[in-house]
Amino acid sequence: PGTKIGRYKLLQQIGEGGMGVVYMAEQEEPVRRRVAQKIIKLGMDSKQVVARFEAERQALAMMDHPNIARVLDGGTTESGRPYFVMELVQGVPLVEFCDKSKLAPRERLELFIQVCQAVQSAHQKGIIHRDLKPSNILVTLLHGKPMPKVIDFGIAKATNQRLTERTLFTNYATMIGTPAYMSPEQAEMTSLDVDTRSDIYSLGVLLYELLTGSTPFPEKRLRSLGYGEMQRVIAEEEPERPSARLSTLGNEQKTVVAKDRGEDLEALSTLLRGDLDCIVMKCLEKDRARRYETANGLAADLKRHLENEPVSARPPSAGYRFQKAFRRNKVAFVAASAIAAALLLGTIISTWQSVRATRAKQQAQAAQAGEILERERAEVNAQRAIEAQANEAKLRRNAEAMELVSRHQSYAADMNLVQQALELNNLGRAKMFLNRYKPQTGQQDLRDWEWRYLWQQCQSDALFRLGTLPSVVQSISVSHDGRWVAAGGFRGGNIAVWDTLTKQNGLFAYLCG
Repeated sequence: PGTKIGRYKLLQQIGEGGMGVVYMAEQEEPVRRRVAQKIIKLGMDSKQVVARFEAERQALAMMDHPNIARVLDGGTTESGRPYFVMELVQGVPLVEFCDKSKLAPRERLELFIQVCQAVQSAHQKGIIHRDLKPSNILVTLLHGKPMPKVIDFGIAKATNQRLTERTLFTNYATMIGTPAYMSPEQAEMTSLDVDTRSDIYSLGVLLYELLTGSTPFPEKRLRSLGYGEMQRVIAEEEPERPSARLSTLGNEQKTVVAKDRGEDLEALSTLLRGDLDCIVMKCLEKDRARRYETANGLAADLKRHLENEPVSARPPSAGYRFQKAFRRNKVAFVAASAIAAALLLGTIISTWQSVRATRAKQQAQAAQAGEILERERAEVNAQRAIEAQANEAKLRRNAEAMELVSRHQSYAADMNLVQQALELNNLGRAKMFLNRYKPQTGQQDLRDWEWRYLWQQCQSDALFRLGTLPSVVQSISVSHDGRWVAAGGFRGGNIAVWDTLTKQNGLFAYLCG
């Protein structure tokens, strides 16, 4: 601290790696700001270390993503030690930040998706990080919101270009990375066959730890093993699913894990069981061809999970499990398969013949049943049509009969009203009632002699008044020549006769016996 290197004044040491020391420094020109300055350690200036240091600087210089620390400058100290300057990330390691902030699983996943996007950006630039772990992902606050930053590309590998003109060669049997976060192919201690899917594995370990509070293979256990046994564990042992890991934790650790995630243990286990188990275990596949192809693919599946949509990750199929078991017990499987194949072939042939015969019989029966059903259905439909027509005709006849009865009743009543109107010498009213019964086209003519008689009486030159009668008339009759009018039905059995020619009224005849 206090030393000035170029335009940068060292303030305090904030980190240390295998080959370099990181200081918080203050840039004095052309702008005054605080930065992070990484300087190669004293005594670490071998060609290989210098080449790797230069490779990290070049890798970071290629990055252009908000979740990756940016390189601002680079150079060499007066003593010849290389350095480079990055933006200062005053953050907290990813897992520690999530635990201290008591972030819920959903918030942890949203933060982790940003990390995936940063790693995807690096991969698109042709850079494999190879050392993704919580301490290399710092979380800082930007406008009050957490923002992860991927740092330390010290052991990064380029996939399609050289990062430095210096010789950069990783010796065979040299372990590169952190064991607990290391992929099986990376644990083979050679970088010759490591691709971007190695980072996918490391992301899976990170996600496992964010959800359960522990890595699939605890760091303490791996460190206690020799290189050979460590390689075997990473390459061959299947880790527990995250939901299963929760149940194996000690009671005190279970309480802490659940509390740090704002969930009770049962709810957390239920949440992990299903999509998240499948997503994590897909990242941790030993066979990298079964992992996510890209970090974006992993991020997309997590987004689908958060949005309650189907995820692409699925539990290993029965075929895949069989394939792995076959490789472990090849001789026994071959012998058993030969016997099973012979039995199966005989069973298949006999079953096939039986199925053919049964199917032909079923098809014939189905065809016959179909014909019968169609015939019965046609008969039922025909009968229903006949019944519907009969019902319709009956209803029509009933309606017509009721209408005719109603018209007859109205006719009789209206004829009495005509008689009353004539007595009052109200010809207009009488004609109104009579006109009602002039038949319309297609309508039955109800008019009888009484209508014609009354109609004649409505003519002014033919009007003849019967005068006052002793009682109600029950019946009336007119002679064929229209001269004589007789009315009957009076009390006592009398009949009254009128001569319309002489206008003589009220000639009564009395019926005896």
